Order: sequence, then C-alpha cells, then structure tokens
Amino acid sequence: MYASAIPLGLFFAMLFSPPDDLSERGLFLWLLVMAVAVRASMTLYHVPHAALGAELSTDYTERTTIVAFRTAFGLGGIMLTVGMAWLYFFPRAANPEQGQLDPSVYPPFGLFFGLIMAVSVLLSAWGTHDRIPHLPQPAPDEPRLDVRTLFRDYAGALSNDSFRPFFFGIVVFYVMRGIQETLSVHMSTFFWALDSNSIAAVAFSSFPGFVVGVPFWTLAARRIDKRPAFLAGIALFSLMVLGPPIAKIVGFYPVASSPFYIGILMLASGLAAFAASAGIVMAGSMMADVADEHELHTHRRQEGIFFGALAFAGKSTSGLGTFIGGLALDLIHFPTQADPSTIPIEKIDALGFFYGPGIMLFAVVAMLLLSRYRIDRRRHAEIARALNARRSTRAEEAS
Repeated sequence: MYASAIPLGLFFAMLFSPPDDLSERGLFLWLLVMAVAVRASMTLYHVPHAALGAELSTDYTERTTIVAFRTAFGLGGIMLTVGMAWLYFFPRAANPEQGQLDPSVYPPFGLFFGLIMAVSVLLSAWGTHDRIPHLPQPAPDEPRLDVRTLFRDYAGALSNDSFRPFFFGIVVFYVMRGIQETLSVHMSTFFWALDSNSIAAVAFSSFPGFVVGVPFWTLAARRIDKRPAFLAGIALFSLMVLGPPIAKIVGFYPVASSPFYIGILMLASGLAAFAASAGIVMAGSMMADVADEHELHTHRRQEGIFFGALAFAGKSTSGLGTFIGGLALDLIHFPTQADPSTIPIEKIDALGFFYGPGIMLFAVVAMLLLSRYRIDRRRHAEIARALNARRSTRAEEAS
C-alpha cells in the first residue's frame, strides 16, 4: 500500500498531461502506457486495502459495516472529483459552457487529483499500520508465490461454487459500467444538451443518494441477506441510469424547456446512487464470506487471491466496456469535435439507444449470474463454526 502512493499520483498526473507535439499515434501510446501504469499502481494499493475488509473482522454483519465506512470515504472522493471538475476546472476553460471539451483544463485537473490520491493512499496505509500484528498470518507450509502458483490459485478460486457466479456476474456488470462511463460525457453534452452548470447539478444530485444509501443498506444487511440486497441495488441502478434515455427516445420525456427535464435527471441520479450503494457495500462483504468458505474447503486463507481476481475483473472489463463504448461511437459514425447543435438528430438518437436499451442486456445477464451466489447468513454461520472448531483443535495440538 505504501509503495503505490507516489507512482499512482505521478502516473495519474502524467495521464492528463501529454506532450503538446504528439501525433495521434503518439497520443494513443501515451494514453495506453499511462492508463496501464495508473491501474498497475492502483492495484498495489487496492488489493490489500480491499482484502483488509475480510481480515479485520470475521463477523457476517460487522464486515458490511467495515465496507460501508470504506465506501463512504470512497464516495466522498468521487464527489470531490466531480464537484471540482464541474465547478472549478471546467468553468475556467475558454468556453465555460463546454469546458469539458477543452484540453487545457485537464493537466491541472490531473496534477491536483494525483496529489490528493497519493496523500490519501499514504494516510490509509499509515492508519491501518498498527493492525499488522493482529492480521491472520500465512501457514508455515504456504508455497512460495510464483507465476505458476498464482494461476493455480486463481483456478482454485474459480472452482468455488459461490465465487464463480459472483465473479462472472461482476465481470458483466463492470462491462456495462465501462460502457456507461465512456458514453456519459457524450450523453450529457449531446443527447441531453446540458451546459456545465446543469451537468454539475445532475452529478451533485447523486450525493444525497449516497448519503442515504450507504447507512440504509448497512442497516438493511442486519435484517436481510446480502445477495437479495445486492440484486435489488443492481436492478434499481440499471433502471435509473438506462431508463431516462429510453423514455426520451420513445417520446415519454418532458421537453427541454420544462423544469422537469433537469429535475427527472437529478432524481434518477440520486436514486441510482442510492441503489449503487447496495452493490458497493455488499460486494466487499460478500467476497470476505467467500474467502471463509474457501478456507473451510482448502485449509488456506487467501483473501488476496479473491480480491485480486475481483480487482482484475474490474479493471480489465471496465477497459473492455470503454472499448465497446468507443466502438459504438465509431459504428454510428458519431462526429468528433463537433458543435452539439450541428449533430443530426438520428446520430443523437442512436447514441441514446445504445446507451439505454443497448446495454440493458448486460444488466440482465449480470443479475442472472449473481442470483446463483449461495452464501447466506445461515450458511456463513455454519462456516464460521467449522472454522472456529478447526482453529481451536490446532491451538490445542500446538500447545
């Protein structure tokens, strides 16, 4: 975690500061190398950081609370980024109404948030440093880590009947999220024809959803199992993100001059954030439960393998989603560097159709896969009792 701080901040800043004289091919290579460097540096921090959620507690409900705190701070970082982008950096462009299209605002944006990221990582590592003596330790006969062992461990993780549907469901969902995030600026700028202030208003409207959602789903986890809560969150999130474009395409959305035009988008953004809180809070807690089940079956404690596999899925498949989103813009021949008022309506409708019903299929497939996750409160209690009995036996034998 300590080792990731400086590279992460540096590469993130460089990602948004390419040399001015690069050709299109050179710009592509710069983007490729820096994006990979950012994600690699982030992985050094993210995997152990996420695995700590499973190591700090073995309690079914308390794990959700730990993840909720982690989520709250993460969402605070997201809101800081969105707020600073739309309220400070983009309005400083030559054309404040379309500041997100001005390349000159991005180098200071990258430098500022690169510094924030580096400091945050250092604080997180320092703040959990004193827990090291209390964390589970590897077994004395644990095999030495190498490439062969790593792939064998990943294969073993995928053989787990609970992890496999969870993993592939998350993979499909991340692809959908990658597409959505790739096209979100296009949707705000061209499909919805919003100015910077309106985009900021819609973005900020997600904040109340997170503020309410994180504690709501954390408390809900005390009464309902994690899987139904997760599925409910994905369903509502998908409906709120993908529904408004569909309504606009078919003619069931208010006209641009109506106050409900922005109001509905703000409401949908808030409800989407509320729903997303369920998935964000539950996912880390569910993965910790899978690590317990895996230990019961294999006698090996491997949180890092599971959270590493999940992180890999997130990064690789969000990249795939980015590729699909870019490919979609090419397939519909969407204009580049064009004035929003000059783009033909059929191109804008094609963009909205792909963003809405076109990626709804990914959400449905993700939910079908995730519904096969089987660890509930009763099953985890059985796992915990078996693990505690095994550890007590080992302790008695050692003494």
